[in-house]
Amino acid sequence: MALFHFSVTQVKRSAGQSAIASAAYRAGEKLYSEYYGEVSDYTRKKGVVTADILLPPQAPAEYKDRQTLWNTAEKAERGKNAQLAYSFDIALQNEFSLDENIALARQFLSEHLLSRGMVIDYAIHEPDTEDGGIPNPHFHALCPIRPIDENGKWGMKQHRVYELDEGGDRIRDEAGNYVFNAVPTTDWGSPETLEAWRQAWAEICNTKFAEKGLDCRIDNRSYARQGIDLIPTKHEGPTVRAMEAKGIRTEKGELNRWIRATNKLIREAKQKIAALFSLLKEVKVELAKPREPTLIELLNAELTERNAGAWSNRAKVGNLKNASALRSYLTAHNLTTVDDLMDYMRTLDAKIDSLKAASKSKSERIKEVDDLLRMTEYYAEGKPVYNKMNSIKFKGGREKYQHENEAVLRRFYMAQQKLKPFLSSEGKLPITPWRKELASLKQEYEALQIEMKPIYAEVKQLWTIRYTAERALDKQRRQDKSQTQKHEQEL
Repeated sequence: MALFHFSVTQVKRSAGQSAIASAAYRAGEKLYSEYYGEVSDYTRKKGVVTADILLPPQAPAEYKDRQTLWNTAEKAERGKNAQLAYSFDIALQNEFSLDENIALARQFLSEHLLSRGMVIDYAIHEPDTEDGGIPNPHFHALCPIRPIDENGKWGMKQHRVYELDEGGDRIRDEAGNYVFNAVPTTDWGSPETLEAWRQAWAEICNTKFAEKGLDCRIDNRSYARQGIDLIPTKHEGPTVRAMEAKGIRTEKGELNRWIRATNKLIREAKQKIAALFSLLKEVKVELAKPREPTLIELLNAELTERNAGAWSNRAKVGNLKNASALRSYLTAHNLTTVDDLMDYMRTLDAKIDSLKAASKSKSERIKEVDDLLRMTEYYAEGKPVYNKMNSIKFKGGREKYQHENEAVLRRFYMAQQKLKPFLSSEGKLPITPWRKELASLKQEYEALQIEMKPIYAEVKQLWTIRYTAERALDKQRRQDKSQTQKHEQEL
């Protein structure tokens, strides 16, 4: 299944991160950090297919050595909270071979990053899959934020642009310092550049799909920008809007309120499910490691951590209740593994799709029947006028009468045309069956919305589990990193 994932973050000292450690992890190597005075050893990391460094023409040749590159990049940053590098995480496609994916990654990096003068340290990852899992090929790229100037030296990340008064002189603030704006020297960090990169990657992959004769495509746009197909509301018209504005509730207004409420539930539930799937994949990777805690253990660890820092018994009791509710939910739904939880999420996702389709079908039929009943009103109103007009024998009198009742007759002709297929041989319309059907449809639509609400509530419960598990996982990772560093120091 074609997948678009393209994220760019920053490696920052303020977050306790190291460019050397990041590079070592991505490349699966052992590197020494001169800044921190420590070794990061990821030589046992599995799934690294290939790693390489791409340099612009002005960069020193010795930067092809990963340890040299990132130690000099670290040395160029003196601030304790410095931003060190851009970190790209981009999904490759299971529809392409490994060689094709590697070629596409190099093409993108060369055409859209290297061409901008960026130094690129990239690695292709293809983790092993177990138990029939879906392969997850992807590549990482680590690029120093600081550019390299024409002399091969690390350049400035930003420069000052001073604010000037009408006379062209620099403006001072209350402390007597010149007022200035810090302007980046490159466009690498701008939202426009990121959007261009995301679009370029989608186009490169889609071109390859077309070359291979595959129908699948990826899209860099968000769901909102793609225009997700939600249930359309019914046109209200100025009369209905005026009545609603005065606080007079109308049938069309009620129907549109139902539709908007349903759309909101669908939108939020689908967004949360997508985010949950992303986290569950991460949790699955963590739980697949030897001696990693289960979901219940993660929840218990988080409870223990919270209660250790709780200031009152009331807070501790609240934590116990929340944790008990989460454990009860997992137990009640027999969700003992991450795979169980992911399968259950897929079931909820399918239910939402089914309810969405049913709601859309009901709303469309409600609109049709509502329009037919409105036409019967126009027909009943205009039929005696039409008959009287035809009974007038003199042309002048008939035309005068027709002109005086033009609006009524126009609605009658429209209704006559639309109702013609439904007229019986006796000239009767199924008005009563339509009214019964409309009432039944509205009840069914309300029932669908009622059915959606507990599903949405369940998604919110799963969202709570997601955050609780994520916090516990973060703490587990930090503990593992600390233990690894302590072990390396002891060696």
